[in-house]
Amino acid sequence: MTRLPRALTFISVFIAGVQCADGFAQQYPARTVRVIVTYAPGGGSDILGRMISAKAGEELGQQFVIDNRPGGSATIGTQMIARATPDGYTIGVIDTALTMNPGLFTKLPYDSARDFAPVTLIASSPLMLCVHPSMPVKSVKELIALAKSHPGQLTFGSAGAGTALHLAQELFKVVTGIDAIHVPYKGGGPAVTALVSGEVGMSFLTPAAIGPFVQAGKVRTLAITGEKRYAGFPELPTLIESGIRGAEAEPWWGFVAPAGTPATIVARLNEIFVKQINAPEMRQRLVDAAFVPVANTPEEFAAFLRTDTIKLGKSDQGRGNSSAVTGK
Repeated sequence: MTRLPRALTFISVFIAGVQCADGFAQQYPARTVRVIVTYAPGGGSDILGRMISAKAGEELGQQFVIDNRPGGSATIGTQMIARATPDGYTIGVIDTALTMNPGLFTKLPYDSARDFAPVTLIASSPLMLCVHPSMPVKSVKELIALAKSHPGQLTFGSAGAGTALHLAQELFKVVTGIDAIHVPYKGGGPAVTALVSGEVGMSFLTPAAIGPFVQAGKVRTLAITGEKRYAGFPELPTLIESGIRGAEAEPWWGFVAPAGTPATIVARLNEIFVKQINAPEMRQRLVDAAFVPVANTPEEFAAFLRTDTIKLGKSDQGRGNSSAVTGK
C-alpha cells in the first residue's frame, strides 16, 4: 500500500522539476549574456557575433555583449568559453579553428570534443584571395609566377596560426608549389589592416571583412575560393576557373556554450539564434556579405563538428606535421 503513494510522489516531483526547468528556460535570459569572440574585432567571427547577438538582444530585452578575446590561434578565447560557468550567461562564437587545432597542436587547454555544448552553426563563407595594390599582379597566374621568381620573399597575412585563413594559404602554397612567409595576426580584422596598409602582400579574407576595402580600391582581388562566383563581385573568378584545384577553403562559424549548460538553455539559445538567422532581413544581410546561412539544431551541429574534426585531421596529415602548418 505504501509503494503507490511513493511512486506518485516521485512522479509529482519529476513533473515539477520538468516544469521548473521549462519555466527557467522561458525566463532566460534574465540578465546580460556575454558572447566571447575568439578573435579581434573586424573579422568574420566578430561580424557574425555582433549581427546575430544584437538582434537576439533586441527581441529578448537583454544585452548580448561581445567580448573579444584574441590570441593563441583562437585557443585563448576558446579556453575561456570552456571554463565559463555553464549557466547560459557566457557563450561563444567559434569557427574552423575548433576542429582544426586538435590536428595542429599536441596539447590544447581544452577538449574540443567534450568541453562544449553546440548551439547552432551560423554560416559559412568563401574566401577572397587579395593582394596589396603595390603587388605587380592582376591574376592568380601572375601571382604564382611572381612568388616562384622570389621564393621565400612574399608575405601572406592570416587571422592566426591554425585558422581557416591560414589553412587556405597553406593549401594554396602546397597546390601551387610556391614558397611564401606566413605572418599571423590576432584575427581577421588585424589581418585586413595589415593587407590594406601594405604590411603584408597578400591574404585570403572573407568578403564581409575585406569587401569595403576592395570597393574603395585599397585592395586588389584575384579569385574566390568557393565553387561558384560571388554575386557581390561577379567579375571575380573562382580558383578553379583560374586553373587551381585542391585549394578550395570555406570557413564556418557557430555558437557554442560551455559543456554542462542545461539542455533547456541550449534549446532556448538555439531557438533564439535560429529565428534571427532565418529572419528574411538577416538572411539577406548575410547573403549580401557572402555568408551562406545555416541555422541547424544542436544535434546536427554536434555531428558536423565530429565530422569536420576527422576531415581536418586527415587533411593535416596529408600536408605533413603540424610544424609545417603552424610555423612552430
